[in-house]
Amino acid sequence: MPKDDHKGAMDDRTSAPTGTGKQPQVPGQPGVLPVQPGRVNFFTRIALSQRLHEIFERVPLMRRVTRREGEALFDIVSGFVQSQVLLAIVEFRVLHILAGASWPLPQLAERTGLPEDRLAVLMQAAAALKLVKFRRGLWQLAPRGAAFITVPGLEAMVRHHPVLYRDLADPVAFLKGDIEPELAGFWPYVFGPLAQEDAGLAERYSQLMADSQRVVADDTLRLVDLRDAKRVMDVGGGTGAFLRSVAKHYPELPLTLFDLPHVLSVADRFSPKLDFAPGSFRDDPIPQGADVITLVRVLYDHPDSVVEPLLAKVHAALPPGGRLIVSEAMAGGAKPDRACDIYFAFYTMAMSSGRTRSPEEIKQMLEKAGFSKVSKPRTLRPFITSVIEAERG
Repeated sequence: MPKDDHKGAMDDRTSAPTGTGKQPQVPGQPGVLPVQPGRVNFFTRIALSQRLHEIFERVPLMRRVTRREGEALFDIVSGFVQSQVLLAIVEFRVLHILAGASWPLPQLAERTGLPEDRLAVLMQAAAALKLVKFRRGLWQLAPRGAAFITVPGLEAMVRHHPVLYRDLADPVAFLKGDIEPELAGFWPYVFGPLAQEDAGLAERYSQLMADSQRVVADDTLRLVDLRDAKRVMDVGGGTGAFLRSVAKHYPELPLTLFDLPHVLSVADRFSPKLDFAPGSFRDDPIPQGADVITLVRVLYDHPDSVVEPLLAKVHAALPPGGRLIVSEAMAGGAKPDRACDIYFAFYTMAMSSGRTRSPEEIKQMLEKAGFSKVSKPRTLRPFITSVIEAERG
């Protein structure tokens, strides 16, 4: 991958501020803030006027604008119902049924076990979401529905969402910190010692993590070039889903998987080029020997008090010129992103352990740890992952 010649600056492909020497303000994070409230801007004042809304409805050009905004607002209001429609479609396996053949409503009702009148409502809702379509008296799978059932891990994640939604049932109490989120104890239970009491649960969610990690790995490896790497070490890499993808792209590349001993005990040694390095990045130094270290969906699982020393350990483990690759969903910062600043931000808040960070925040943490030449390739699918590379000078 081409490197930026400007030390400590992000690649100009991101249009991130560089070379100013100033710390940019990041929405939602501490910084130098105005001491007085600002004025409401002109267009917002217009939007606050009910009288102007009524006038705009009489003007053809403005009518289109106001109605488009109205539709967008209702889409926000109805978002929870849309997610529950999707969950019902998944639980009744409607998309899988239609993947085999198109069906009229009565036969589809028999296959799902739903009353026809209720199934009709569900199918209309699914059609509005463009998951299915109705043609010549038959319900058919739409392209969006077909894509949904082919994305690894997506159905399993939808089935997992009730855990998160129970935490968000009272968003006021959730945001005030008045409840103990169920999600905060969920993943430690799934992958902790208690999981031995429910092996099926651990196996199911281990597969979910592996499936979703494969999609993240595919996007990551499209953005980074490892042809010159001598050894890649994945820190906190679980059972090796990311390195498995690396091995497929670079079969001769030596690999190291660093994670807790009990995690590595169930990992598959899928390549003769793979070494295991048991340890805790909280308590132990990162082993040396790799010239590329990856942190894939690791940082946003942890608070700054864990991330900052981790980055310092990674920096110490790399040789001069060695690279760190960070890959995870990142907040939009000054340009909020629907997927990352809504879904991932609230998910990590419910986990009570980490938080999503913007690329600019991660850049600042990397520079504090001693890294230089921080670059961010243009993201393919920010709702899947974004990538930042940094070099030890």
